[in-house]
Amino acid sequence: MLIKRFTNCVCLNINTGETKIMKVNNKTEREVNIGNNVVEEVSEFVYLGSKITADGDSTSDVESRIAKARAAFASLRNIWKSTAISIKTKIRIFKSNIIGVLLYGAESWKVTKGFVHRLDVFQTKCLRRILKVFWPNTISNKDLYQRTSTSPISEMIKMRRWKWIGHVHRMGATSIPKIAMRWTPAGKRNRGRPKETWRRSVEKEMKECGWTWGRIQNMAADRQRWRSSVKALCAS
Repeated sequence: MLIKRFTNCVCLNINTGETKIMKVNNKTEREVNIGNNVVEEVSEFVYLGSKITADGDSTSDVESRIAKARAAFASLRNIWKSTAISIKTKIRIFKSNIIGVLLYGAESWKVTKGFVHRLDVFQTKCLRRILKVFWPNTISNKDLYQRTSTSPISEMIKMRRWKWIGHVHRMGATSIPKIAMRWTPAGKRNRGRPKETWRRSVEKEMKECGWTWGRIQNMAADRQRWRSSVKALCAS
C-alpha cells in the first residue's frame, strides 16, 4: 500500500485509532489497511476548522458555522444587554466576534440561495436583539443594515471570496491554490443539469462584469486596484 511505503520512507508512526479516510468519487470499496488495522472510512471530517464532506457540499459546514456563531453570540449576552456600552461598540464586537466565526472559510463555500437566506436570518435576528427591536415593533432589513453600518451576508461572502481570489492570483505560478483554481478534472460529468459549484458561481459573476481569468490576473497584480474593483463588484 502507498501509505505503508510512505511511512517507511519518512519513518512516521501513524496512530490507526485516530486516523480516518474519506473517499471522493471512489470506484472501489476496497479497505485501506495500516499494518493489520483497517482505517475507518468517514463521509465528513473537520480540517482547519472547516467541515469537509465527500460530496463537496457546503451545507454541513454552513450549519456548523451557524451553530458556533449562535453559541458565541449567546456567550456575550451580558454585553448585548448592557446599557453602559454604546450601540457602535456593540456592533464592532458583533462584527469581530460573531461575523468572524460565522464566515470562517466562506471564501471556499459553494453559495446557494438557501443557505445564504439562513445566514441572513441569523444576522438580522442578532442585530435586532442588539438594537432591542422586539415584536410587535418592526424594522425593515434595509433600515437595520443602515442603523448598524452592516451589509447582507451575501455581500460579505462575495467580498471575501473575490479578495481571496486576488490573493491566490498574486501567488507564484507553481503554487498549489493557483493551479487548483484553474484545474479541470478529466472525464465526463453525468447527464442532466450541471450542479452549482464554487467555480461556476465565480465564472457567472465574471461574465456579468465582462471579466476573464487573464484580466483578473492582471488586475490582481495591483493590490489597490484589485481592492477597488472588488468593492465596486460587490456594491453592484
